[in-house]
Amino acid sequence: MITLTTLSNGFRIVTDPMPGLQSATVGVWVGAGARHETAGQTGIAHFLEHMAFKGTARRSARQIAEAIEDVGGYINAYTSRETTAYYARVLAADVPLALDVIADIVLNPAFDPAEIETERHVILQEIGQALDTPDDIVFDWLQETAFPDQPMGRPILGPAENVARFAAPDFRGFVQGHYTPARMILAAAGAVDHGRLVDAAEALFGGLGARAAPAQLPARFAGGERRELRDLEQVHMALAFPAPAWSDPDLYAAQIYATLMGGGMSSRLFQTLREEAGLCYSVFAQASAHEDTGILTLYAGTGAEDVAELAERTIAELRRAPGDITRAEVDRARAQMRAGLLMGQESPSARAERLARHLAIWDRVPPIEEIVARIDAVGLTEARGFAEALAAGGQMAMALYGPAEGAPDAATLAARLAA
Repeated sequence: MITLTTLSNGFRIVTDPMPGLQSATVGVWVGAGARHETAGQTGIAHFLEHMAFKGTARRSARQIAEAIEDVGGYINAYTSRETTAYYARVLAADVPLALDVIADIVLNPAFDPAEIETERHVILQEIGQALDTPDDIVFDWLQETAFPDQPMGRPILGPAENVARFAAPDFRGFVQGHYTPARMILAAAGAVDHGRLVDAAEALFGGLGARAAPAQLPARFAGGERRELRDLEQVHMALAFPAPAWSDPDLYAAQIYATLMGGGMSSRLFQTLREEAGLCYSVFAQASAHEDTGILTLYAGTGAEDVAELAERTIAELRRAPGDITRAEVDRARAQMRAGLLMGQESPSARAERLARHLAIWDRVPPIEEIVARIDAVGLTEARGFAEALAAGGQMAMALYGPAEGAPDAATLAARLAA
């Protein structure tokens, strides 16, 4: 049974015991990510995540790693646009140790100047690697084109010039402003005891003073085009359209639409662009939701001589969808989503992630049956309705990377879609 406790300072603890398991995932999810940065801070949330593992007042970087790996567990973290997460998976007896280590790295990072310089070099290498990975960097450019001149559009890794100058006071200032108890969630699933975790959390996090965090700037989808010409083997094409936020009633219609369009080998774009036309090897679609907005993205890579046809066929599929999505396609997409959700219930890591994400969004964790019911409530009418709204919306972002001289421009494609 999922259980939630909120400490007096606003810090929340949520657990989902899984009888029969001998391990657990425990972590702290902080509602502070790339979209909470100012332009001058872009990249600091991600850099801060790295610095958490570079030593505290009690542990060196090596001791942090060894504390968890000595008991056979693993520890990791990630930064997204709205969240930074620090989590570990360990055996049941080692949950107190894991929580102690996580609390230590979140609350007491040392920000040693020598370690900052070492990790600065690591992140600059990470940025360079992303720039050398076309089917990775094209999504950063797509996000920036969809949400220009606003936090939602800025890269999570940040620009190299920012990373090159961050220092300890910058990290401390971001933590002071954004790592507030009301924005922090301790989530755990598997072999966990809620009462013991609450007691431990009270001791570790109860002393944090409650304070307000800076207001979040709203996101606004604008669209447009970014075309980076480069002598590559392929043109990497990514398209984006506005999609529902987490709380939008059309959320699951958007996700089912994305699944049936490009969510697997049986999807429309895979069958049309790869199996029938042989235009590409990789093609997919996905719908991502955020607190106040969402984005539906399509991706495919092809040769320079085929990029125009690839773009035209993609738009043609999007135009056709409102009138000829079939009930069988909707049923298949629902089954894929339902299975993915239920299979995730078998993983303590997936469960802990779900606990934290849903609690942050809705201030509660809906029963899994409620989510399944929302998925099953999307029928042919809802799927076609979303397809029609997307086609008629007139808003589209496009990012191209490679020998893309022959690709149609975004305005032409958007007009063709809406016609």
